[in-house]
Amino acid sequence: MRLGLAQINTTVGDLAGNRSRILDAYAALVAQGAELIVFPELAVCGYPPRDLLFRRQFVSDVEASLREIAAAVGDVPALAGTVIPNPAPGGRRFFNVAALCRNGQVEAIARKCLLPTYDVFDEDRYFEPAPTPTVLVIAGRKIGVTICEDIWTNPALGAAARYHFDPVKALAAQKIDVMVNLSASPWHHGKEALRRQLVPDAARALGCPVAYVNAIGGNDELVFDGRSLVADAQGNITAQLAAFAEELRVLEAPCGRDAPTPLSPSAGEGTRPTSQSTDGGIPDVHAALVLGLRDYAHKCGFKQALVALSGGIDSAVVAVLAAEALGAANVIGVSLPSHISSQHSQDDALALAKNLGLRFETVRIADTVMESEKALWHLFASRPRDVTEENLQARVRGVLMMALSNKLGALLLTTGNKSEVAVGYCTLYGDMCGGLAVISDVFKTQIYALARWINREKEIIPANTLTKPPSAELRPGQLDQDSLPPYDVLDALLQGYVEEGLSCRDLVTRGFAETVVTDITRKVDLSEYKRKQAAPGLKITPLAFGVGRRIPIVQKYAG
Repeated sequence: MRLGLAQINTTVGDLAGNRSRILDAYAALVAQGAELIVFPELAVCGYPPRDLLFRRQFVSDVEASLREIAAAVGDVPALAGTVIPNPAPGGRRFFNVAALCRNGQVEAIARKCLLPTYDVFDEDRYFEPAPTPTVLVIAGRKIGVTICEDIWTNPALGAAARYHFDPVKALAAQKIDVMVNLSASPWHHGKEALRRQLVPDAARALGCPVAYVNAIGGNDELVFDGRSLVADAQGNITAQLAAFAEELRVLEAPCGRDAPTPLSPSAGEGTRPTSQSTDGGIPDVHAALVLGLRDYAHKCGFKQALVALSGGIDSAVVAVLAAEALGAANVIGVSLPSHISSQHSQDDALALAKNLGLRFETVRIADTVMESEKALWHLFASRPRDVTEENLQARVRGVLMMALSNKLGALLLTTGNKSEVAVGYCTLYGDMCGGLAVISDVFKTQIYALARWINREKEIIPANTLTKPPSAELRPGQLDQDSLPPYDVLDALLQGYVEEGLSCRDLVTRGFAETVVTDITRKVDLSEYKRKQAAPGLKITPLAFGVGRRIPIVQKYAG
């Protein structure tokens, strides 16, 4: 069977734009000889729609858009992910479905069985689960239809305990010829390796080919990497679509025991699967951040971005990502030196801007900081100088950068990394000001790795930026390591505490000094209120700060 895989980039709520993308892809794949065309999960409305589903007219408008799509579909059927109301008086209000469109109408509906309610997913809030997966008969073949989470029950993935039902096993009993899976599976470290296990395992369990069609693009904090897969009945991955890019491809999925092969030798050029996955590697991190930033800016209507260039490595990496995502001509780098700022940092900021071809502006803040201190002097007079005055510098910068953002209509990008955000080494209403926290899910050690990768062919980020000790430069001679352990130690500890959920006792057992564990975990817990007020950040790890990590601000547990 010739399957058309439509790996497309949709936008949440852009019903007309998504419809146009779907129909353009449909026409192109029909022209390539597809017999069945498969789109990603909720492609009609975009994923994840979240509480837009509760808007009075939203689902009705989605249904109307689906009818328009179906009206344009001919005798080559298309499976498009969408949402429909649940007519039953009980249960959740909607179904997450794959709609089979053919000959001008919606011919059948296949509902999602398993609804994830962990990490960033909250589908049980909206959708009613199906009791069993749907089997459709198309061109005389039995096509099993699953939607994303329906195939994430492989015991090796540790996910089986979440559910008491396995849609893949249910389909195996029906002797299907092909299974298709419509997915909107966001990327994070290690995700590709998991998919490259579960899709082949499903194919072996079913004894038939499996086509997994994933979304690509950025929607809010989530980045979808595509990498749609086809596995043959023996579990061999025979095709993989592009990573972090749209692609349309037609593949042969035989209903016998033969492996599917591309119909055209040019199809998918440059996206051939390899025996070694780069998932979680720095090139993937780079690609995910560029895509997430580009889509966040463009889908929100921004054409320009602003970056406060300190001469440090974090702002340098953010500037590089912004230049790649939006074009150097659309990025403005701003240096905001105070009387404490070192000359070498100002020089490094200028050198970076020249290397990237950015517009570069300098706004000196020494006088503004001094006047701010004067305004508060009668209230501060009896108290010694402390972190308050340091933060005042950062807040002056935040005020000025937000003013530029307002005046120019440019998206201000924050430059705090995950290590800093975790321990509160950032200033609320200062360097945390902005519309997108590009690297807030990237540990400091990964920032250095990203910078080295960026410089792999030529020096873009100045060498001095990579080699000098990191510093916020908010007081003379300040270094990050004055108040934090070395970043390789800090990042390993944070990974255990934040991402793995280890206790303080577990961390000490793992070899971290008890005094360091107590200090860092306390900083993480006390900084929760800052993170609740931070700009949305792009997710690249299994557990990012944001909607997937819901820790109370007011809590007294220190375990």
